[in-house]
Amino acid sequence: MRVRRKNRLMRSPLSDLPMVEVQPGDRHATKTGTDIKTLLGSCVAACLYDPDARIAGLNHFLLAAPRYSRTMSFIETEAGRYGIHAMELLINDMVKLGAVRSRLKAKIFGGASVLGFSEEKHFLCVNEVNQRFIRDYLATERIPIISEDLGGNLGRVIHFHTDSYQVFRRFIKKTETEKIEKSEQIYWKSAVEKETPSEAILF
Repeated sequence: MRVRRKNRLMRSPLSDLPMVEVQPGDRHATKTGTDIKTLLGSCVAACLYDPDARIAGLNHFLLAAPRYSRTMSFIETEAGRYGIHAMELLINDMVKLGAVRSRLKAKIFGGASVLGFSEEKHFLCVNEVNQRFIRDYLATERIPIISEDLGGNLGRVIHFHTDSYQVFRRFIKKTETEKIEKSEQIYWKSAVEKETPSEAILF
């Protein structure tokens, strides 16, 4: 069983907030102002927040399925169940801090076609699976999507500022994006270049 590593606080390059970097398969919820950062390829990150309780969190997950039929009831698939688990872990963490599920709002990112697989007529590729899951899950749970940045063929660095619920997104180079898919170690050690506010797009 995987033991969760405690997220380490660092200094944010974009603000005076303390920064936490969330790795694949992990999550972070907080009731204090924090810059939650993650790096996405085909993975998806959900930024959730309860504006009344001022509690927010982010998760980072990749559904372990290369493709599914476009006509399949996706939430009931094995990958769909895994995605539900990833979302429920984050929501439960937020509820423990005082968030109310019915007040949650979402901003969603990632799901790039990193390795350039072409779309198939009858099947969903891995990045499409991730995109479809997060939209279906949030619709089922009646959590409104306030903004989204999904798809494309480049990885993303995102910073979720939990004091304002703003998300800053920057694309990364194609060569670095491909490394994300090939090696989780490279993913975290060398794929991210230094960010500056001028490179970030606000959501």
